[in-house]
Amino acid sequence: MFPLQRNRRLRTNESIRSLVRETSLSPQDFMLPMFVAEGKDVKSAIPSMPGIYRHSLDNTIKEVKEAWDLGIRAVNIYVKVSDHLKDNKGTEAWNKDGLMQQTIRAIKDAVPEMIVMPDVALDPYSIYGHDGIIEKGQLLNDPTVDALTRMSLSHAEAGADFVAPSDMMDGRVLAIRKALEENGHHNVGIMSYSAKYASAFYGPFRDALDSAPVDSKDIPKDKKTYQMDYANRIEGIREALLDVEEGADIVMVKPGIAYLDIVREIKDKVNVPVSVYQVSGEYAMVKAAAERGWLDHDKIMIEQLYCIKRAGASIITTYFAKEAAIFLNK
Repeated sequence: MFPLQRNRRLRTNESIRSLVRETSLSPQDFMLPMFVAEGKDVKSAIPSMPGIYRHSLDNTIKEVKEAWDLGIRAVNIYVKVSDHLKDNKGTEAWNKDGLMQQTIRAIKDAVPEMIVMPDVALDPYSIYGHDGIIEKGQLLNDPTVDALTRMSLSHAEAGADFVAPSDMMDGRVLAIRKALEENGHHNVGIMSYSAKYASAFYGPFRDALDSAPVDSKDIPKDKKTYQMDYANRIEGIREALLDVEEGADIVMVKPGIAYLDIVREIKDKVNVPVSVYQVSGEYAMVKAAAERGWLDHDKIMIEQLYCIKRAGASIITTYFAKEAAIFLNK
């Protein structure tokens, strides 16, 4: 009761505010998404994602070392696959000498303690830009799961610490976990994209990998038959709980800042860490507004990351990882 309780006493200055602050943020909270391309000494800008590049493997290693020095301890790897290697079944995805597998080995050789979580999905390898195998205009669930399992095993054999299935097929976590166990990869974890919504926020990412669905009347025009309806809340909780039952070590919510209600509910329901992906569109909006002088870039960047952490994220996958680490290290 006022004046016995004056809440502003705990806001008087930065010293007391920092002393009672409920949420902390550090570079160790971040996972850096990285795009890898063929070639040498390649640094190709992604126009819709200012400051983000597709790097060749040699430059990727330099980036990983820089991230490690900043305090970032995990990277999430995506590869830009040449068109001539794409097909409907994504067979290049489990090539032991493929770009992804080379990248995993090179990172673990260069920075052994860096946690490497390669993406597991067929869209970068698909001639149709979908996350699975297409037949008669439909995306096939079970044959896709078989392909994802082979892909995950190839990542584990290359040295990945975790595999990260982002495809949203039913039953893929269980199939991958069983295959890892049967092949002796007991310590390779699974970070499942459990509540991945069919979102317009992904646009710049698809520019980065040239992985948008092909415009054709013979295939699904979007990913709404497997990614979730953004109007749904309970479905996201159910997906996360099922993935934990199937063996997921970490569950993810994607996108981030617009889905913090889902993050909080899942955090309250599961007993594993929750990762949140602050996606390309969220990143691009901050960059665009800051370039026009409408927002303070660093203040908005840090506020959003704090909000994601406060909502319940144990890991934040963000394109701001390096910039935020530099800011926090100051």
